Amino acid sequence: MRQRLTLFLVFCFIWQISPAQLIEKVYKPYIHTAQLYKWGDQQGFPVLTLNSSDRLQLEFDDLEGDVKSYYYTFVLCDYNWQPANLSPFDYTKGFTQNRISTYRYSSIALTRYTHYQASLPDKNGMLTRSGNYLLKVYTDSDTSKLAFTKQLVVLDPKAAVSGQIVQPVSANLFSTHQKIRLSVNLGGLNAFSAAQQVKVVILQNNRWDNSQRDIPPTYVRGNMLEFNTENYGIFPGGKEFRWLDLRSFRLQSDRVDHAEYKDNSTDIYVKPDIDRNGQRYIYYPDYDGMYNIVTYETINPFWQGDYATVHFTFVPPNGEPYPNRDIYLGGSFTDWGQSDTWKMNFVPEKSVYEGTAYLKQGYYSYEYLSVAKNNPADRKELEGNYWETQNRYVVLVYYKGFSDRNDQLIGFTSLNSRNDRPGFSF
Repeated sequence: MRQRLTLFLVFCFIWQISPAQLIEKVYKPYIHTAQLYKWGDQQGFPVLTLNSSDRLQLEFDDLEGDVKSYYYTFVLCDYNWQPANLSPFDYTKGFTQNRISTYRYSSIALTRYTHYQASLPDKNGMLTRSGNYLLKVYTDSDTSKLAFTKQLVVLDPKAAVSGQIVQPVSANLFSTHQKIRLSVNLGGLNAFSAAQQVKVVILQNNRWDNSQRDIPPTYVRGNMLEFNTENYGIFPGGKEFRWLDLRSFRLQSDRVDHAEYKDNSTDIYVKPDIDRNGQRYIYYPDYDGMYNIVTYETINPFWQGDYATVHFTFVPPNGEPYPNRDIYLGGSFTDWGQSDTWKMNFVPEKSVYEGTAYLKQGYYSYEYLSVAKNNPADRKELEGNYWETQNRYVVLVYYKGFSDRNDQLIGFTSLNSRNDRPGFSF
């Protein structure tokens, strides 16, 4: 009996620390367009300031079209997104589970779905500690029935963060990459062991999948930390994202080749895309890989927006498939993942890659990713890299004292690689 109890406890511990439980992921195929963002800003990074009136907006669609009892809970995580060794009652004031009670059936749209929304955190379940949080959405008050997860952070501003984006010194990276130079003022915090107690994370375009972490301070001067090491904080510049305007299915935008309208569905065919590595850089405003749910023809796009099957075509150089590599659609609407849902399939008869996505009416930015078949970590964007590209960056500063039980988020700032907004730039 004692051995069985020990095995059970070990199993529970392994389940709790499993990284697979701590990434943004959609677990149910009928969940679509799940968004978590700063209230009123669909491109806003999901950050809350402790003891403030900040709110996040949660929106998602259930394409089964019925009514389910959806609940959500928060899981406090450490700097590496592993569960903190704390009870939910240690970081939640009030209820640890809350039901999502606001929903509405779709109207006008051909696609039948139920739209759910919530304002977070609920007044009956406030968060009391800063740090990383995983939002779990599930049904029937049973956390094993996960629908999807989202990541957010809670800030307790104790440190002042400033930074600028410069060109790297290295000749190989000077014209293709962007470097983030940072200064962190810890204020009244003890910086005696800053290298061990302070951690910095940098995100490009709100993405966690390619975030940079474990960046050591270059200099420590009292309570001031300087991060200016040449080997850290360097990101490929990329290129302005490709765009797709789906705000109207009837008024076809410039990127739409043609559309097929059926009694109960719509198919949109996007004009063929090509590898942009050899193209010169041109500036134009974009959504930095994110998307915006909006329509021309309805009052509220969240429950009146329709869905369409969108067909993408990618033309490889010389019409030949990339050897030993797979091609994926990339963007916020794919969660930057590499699942078969977003994989492009090579069609020898046409010498092109083809793929589909089921998308709601809105304005989308996206790219194509080339991934090595035997090494998923080997990823390359088929866009080219330019120092001039406009990107947005988020800097997160964590602090954990020697007696603390979780990593506190004490500093936050957002940076933009360019603020001039020219009409064209080469």
